[in-house]
Amino acid sequence: MSRSTHLQVKNLTMAYADTVIQQNLDFCVKRGEIFIIMGGSGCGKSTLLRHLIGLMAPATGDILIDDINIWDTTAEVRAGMISRSGVLYQSGALFSSMTLGENIALPLSEHTSLVTSRIEKIASYKLSLVGLAGFEDYYPSEISGGMRKRAGLARAMALDPDILFIDEPSAGLDPISAKLLDRLILELRDSLGTTIVMVTHELESIFSVGDTAIFLDTEAKTMIASGAPKQLLKESTDPRVINFLSRSV
Repeated sequence: MSRSTHLQVKNLTMAYADTVIQQNLDFCVKRGEIFIIMGGSGCGKSTLLRHLIGLMAPATGDILIDDINIWDTTAEVRAGMISRSGVLYQSGALFSSMTLGENIALPLSEHTSLVTSRIEKIASYKLSLVGLAGFEDYYPSEISGGMRKRAGLARAMALDPDILFIDEPSAGLDPISAKLLDRLILELRDSLGTTIVMVTHELESIFSVGDTAIFLDTEAKTMIASGAPKQLLKESTDPRVINFLSRSV
């Protein structure tokens, strides 16, 4: 069964003032797939993510979620669309003064009218989904880096987002923790059907979780490849793509 388009980027140019970061970007993200944004350092991966989650407006071009242009609608509609997305930042971005339970409860308190007891139950459930059942009263400083990433993932999933955006999930993690996080991302997608857009340069993650990927090139300032990661490695004739996907790590 073919998947419908969930997110679409048309002729996107990203720039800081007069400095173009990437241009002429065109791609589609299918509903329920794990879509990888890859490329070398400084190519604009995280900048593209900021555009997709509504933090930066395009210099030119369109970003559509469910056929609605997020930058050609009212601020109210855009805010509603963004609220249906979840974001896991590189650091996990947990509030250090809050327990894990309080961190996960925060978006529920801000964006729903649920009573406190119900919010606490949902927070506990989200923590259990990422393997942190019983850690509600722990502070971020009391757990490992891998556990903080998982707690950040639980908070990103708090509002049952349609699309989950993930920025460099393996950054700062040891290989075992990174592999466990990749497995968790796959399990969440498979069990909840969430569309996932992930920025990463880690080959292990790219090949183990990615359904589709695009490659952003620093010099060309555009995407020079798209497709399934393993297929790109096997069939691409561009040395920049081949070198990236076959490099030793």
